[in-house]
Formats: sequence, C-alpha cells, structure tokens
Amino acid sequence: MALRSALSAELTSEELAQIRALMDVAFDDFADDDMEHGLGGRHWIVELDGRIVSHASVVARSLEVDGRPFRAGYVEAVGVEPSVQGRGHGTDVMRPASDHIRESYELGALGTGEFHFYERLGWERWQGPSFVRLEDGSLERTADDDDGLMVLRHGASAGIDLRARLTCEWRPGDVW
Repeated sequence: MALRSALSAELTSEELAQIRALMDVAFDDFADDDMEHGLGGRHWIVELDGRIVSHASVVARSLEVDGRPFRAGYVEAVGVEPSVQGRGHGTDVMRPASDHIRESYELGALGTGEFHFYERLGWERWQGPSFVRLEDGSLERTADDDDGLMVLRHGASAGIDLRARLTCEWRPGDVW
C-alpha cells in the first residue's frame, strides 16, 4: 500500500480518470459537478498494485457560522473501492486530510451519511440550520442538508455553537 498527497495540478490525467472511476463505483450518484467540487485543493490517495483504491480531497471554501466567516477546508470525494472496504483505507486518507485542515484552515466541514466513520476522527454532527448564500447575497435555506453536515472544530472555531446557522457560498451542483 502506498499513501501519497498531491495538489490537483500535480495529478495526471490518468490519475484523475482513476479517481473518477473510483467515485463512480463507490457511489451510484456521483456527478460531474461532484468531481469538479473535489478539484482545486489537496488530495490523499491510497494505491494498491498500481491502482487508486481510496481517495479524499480538501478544498478551500468560505463558511459562515451565524454570520462570522471562517476559512474552511471542505472534504470532498471520499471513497474506497468496494473490494477493499473495511481495511482502513478510508481512515488512511481521512486522517491526513483532517490533520491538513487543522494545520491550514480555521474550520473543517463535509457532507455525509456515514457519521460514525468521521466521528472517530474528531468530526462532529452539525445541529443547526444550514443555508446557502446566493450570488445576489441573499440566503436560502438548505434544510435537506441539515442532517448530513459535519464539522471539525479547532483553533478559532473550537468554541462555535453547533446549533448556530451554518452558511456556505453558492456553487453549481450540490451546494454542500
């Protein structure tokens, strides 16, 4: 097993194709926008026998907690090839991704339905309402996303209220 980290710009077209193929087998609804959301930051990759079997990326986003802005590291495109799930490869990519967020950002965030996996790495379920800031500056409620958001509080964000209003900026596809 080989674990490595790379910026999006350092990945080859073959590696990007392997990551996309991995996401397609790990999720039945992974879209082009989802792949795009996972680019532009740092990636962690586990390779076995020359193929990518696990991946996570962290991209920069601006999130607000009750109107207070935070530089956030947002986790995207976390997946493990089904044939090797349960062997720790998800943890292999998420542990350094979480460390990167602690070192480089004020707050970490992600959307998931796999809470237990992330909780054991220090992530907490968001309990407050979620919103998206539209391009005109207005806020729109994203209630369907409330139950799937998690945060990694540390440093400047350590004391934020998990029941506060959490706002992200608009982007194409899933905003969260």
